[in-house]
Parts: sequence; C-alpha cells; structure tokens
Amino acid sequence: MITSATQQIVDEAITSRRSIRAFLARPVTRQDIQAILEVAARSPSGSNTQPWKVYVLTGNKLQSLSDAILVAHNSEAQGGHKEEYNYYPVKWLTPYLERRRKVGWDLYALLGLGRENKTGMHAQHGRNYAFFNAPVGLIFTIDRVMEQGSWLDYGMFLQSIMVAARGRGLDTCPQAAFTQYHKIIAEQLQLPADEMLVCGMSLGYADHSKIENTLVTERASVTEFVQFLE
Repeated sequence: MITSATQQIVDEAITSRRSIRAFLARPVTRQDIQAILEVAARSPSGSNTQPWKVYVLTGNKLQSLSDAILVAHNSEAQGGHKEEYNYYPVKWLTPYLERRRKVGWDLYALLGLGRENKTGMHAQHGRNYAFFNAPVGLIFTIDRVMEQGSWLDYGMFLQSIMVAARGRGLDTCPQAAFTQYHKIIAEQLQLPADEMLVCGMSLGYADHSKIENTLVTERASVTEFVQFLE
C-alpha cells in the first residue's frame, strides 16, 4: 500500500537528485553499491531484455582509468578521440541550445571562470575524468546488437540507480563526457568487441563545502511541455 509518507519519500529522492561535481573521499560500501544495482535491476525493459552491463570501479582501477583518460584529454592529440554515437543533436534548436548554454555558463560563473578562461574551463571539464574525486566510478555498456528501444530502457535503468542512491544519502553525476574516450575505456577495462560504451557515472557522498554543488538547474513548468486532451 502506498501511503502519503511513501509518496513524499519517493518524490524527495527524485527531486533532490542533482549532478554533483565534487565528492568527499568517504568510501561507499560494496553492500550499498550492490543494493543500489539490485534495486535498479527492477527497471522496465522491452520484453524484459535488461540490456544493461555495469563495470564498478574503485581504488587502483578507478585511478588508472582516470589517469589514462586525462593524459589524452590534456594532450595535443585530443581531437583524435571521437564519440561512437551522437548524444547531442547535430543541429541545435531553441530552446535546447539556450538551456545547454545556461547550465554551462552558470557552472563556470560559480567557479569564477570567465568565457575567456579556456584553460580553466578545460581543467574543469577534465574533472569529469577523475569522476569528480568520487570513490566509485560506474561505466555502462550495451551490446551492439541492441537497437534504439533498448537505449530508452537504459535511461530508465540509469535513473533508477540515481534515485536509489539518493534513498541511501548518496549522490551521483551521470556523464556523457566519457563517450569521447571509448577506445581508452575499452582497452583499460578489456571490454569485449561487441560491447559499446553508453556513459559513465560518479557515485559517492557530495562535498557540500564546494561551490559547484550549489548549482541547481532550472526546469520548465508542466504547462510548457504538457497538453491535457479531453
């Protein structure tokens, strides 16, 4: 039976989720990680295909992957690394372009990074590849034979992980930034050739002393994207 108290707990877990960009060194137990993934495994998928595959990185493995990607990110040959799929549209339209620009500039403004500070923005973007110092990094892959519907299923799985994490006082940051370096990730994790990188995610306890974690992105009102038809 769903009570009003349960509703409030679920709503709070969803609405309190934010992309956290600075984490404490406080470790996350393997028990909590496994429990989160077990909850998320109940996510819906077409014909119960369950297309998700997860690599949980901690300790030396997390550090070695971060180091390898950061070498590429900071090298002059950075342009040689390309995504396997287009996460963002090739042609940007209103209002999506404005929303994307706003969240970027709002973050950089909090960090005191002006538009002319390309070095500072590059360094901040590079923090993605250190998983924002989170103690746990998650890498998500999918079998290459799976089609668009399975990617829709995957989004529900990722959301379930983030909500289950909030229910345990943990925070996350889903990161498409990793897709550019799929070749490095495949080599470091020895991924099978038939697996494709979907994204990465940082998991841990938010460092609330960091100003970047005060960023709260705006959401369009329901009236902007919903039509009630009777």
